[in-house]
Amino acid sequence: MTDSDDDRRAENRRGDEPAVELDDVVAVLGGFPVLAGASMCVERGEVVLLRGPNGAGKTSVLRLCAGLLPVERGTGTVFGLDLTAQRDAIRPRVGLLGHRNGLYADLSVTENVAFWGATVGASDDEIEASMARMGVDGRLRDVPVRTLSAGQKRRTALACLVARRAELWLLDEPHAGLDAAGRDELDAVLRQAVASGATVIVASHELERAGSLADRIVDVQGGQIRLGHDGSGR
Repeated sequence: MTDSDDDRRAENRRGDEPAVELDDVVAVLGGFPVLAGASMCVERGEVVLLRGPNGAGKTSVLRLCAGLLPVERGTGTVFGLDLTAQRDAIRPRVGLLGHRNGLYADLSVTENVAFWGATVGASDDEIEASMARMGVDGRLRDVPVRTLSAGQKRRTALACLVARRAELWLLDEPHAGLDAAGRDELDAVLRQAVASGATVIVASHELERAGSLADRIVDVQGGQIRLGHDGSGR
C-alpha cells in the first residue's frame, strides 16, 4: 500500500462514525446461534478481510451488516444506523454479493443490471459503464442470464454491485468463478470503490489475493470475531 493510499483512506475516515460497529452481537438462524458475541469496528474507507474455516460465521457477519440477519442480543450499527430498529434504512446503503449471485435467470444481463441500478437511481450511462467495466456489455448485453457461464454470471453480479454505488461492499468469496482477467478487474474495481469513499468487508479463503487488498485481517471462529494471529489485527 502506498503513502497516497494511506492518506486517502485517512481522509475517508476522518470525522465520521464507523462504517460498522458490533458489540457482543448474538444472531440466531434456525434456532442455532450463528454469531455468539461478535464484536468488531470497521472504519470508513477500510478494507477488512474476514478469515476463517467454513461454518465459522463469516457469511453471517456479512448478512448481519446487510440488515438481513436480525440481532438477537447485543448492539450493532452501520453508518450509525441501528441494526435492530433501522435495518430497512441500512439496506439501500450496502451491497451484498454472496455465494449466489442474486440474478434473475430469465432476464437479460442489461435488465438485471438496470434493475439493481434503479434501486439507487442509477442513470442509463451508469448502467452501461458498470456493464462495460465488468466485461458484460457488447454481445452479452441481451443474453438471458440463465444461458451464461459461471464466470459471466459472476461478472454480471459484480456489474450490478457497481451500478448500485454502495457505501459498504460486503463480498463473500467474490473471486470465485472468475478467470484471471476477471479477478484482476475485480481488484481494480474494489480499489476504485475505496478511493471513492466506500468501505469493503470481504470473506475469502484466497488469503494471498484478498489479503493484498486488505488493511486488516480478522479471524472469525465459532461465531466470534478475533484479531489476527499476530495480535495486530493484520
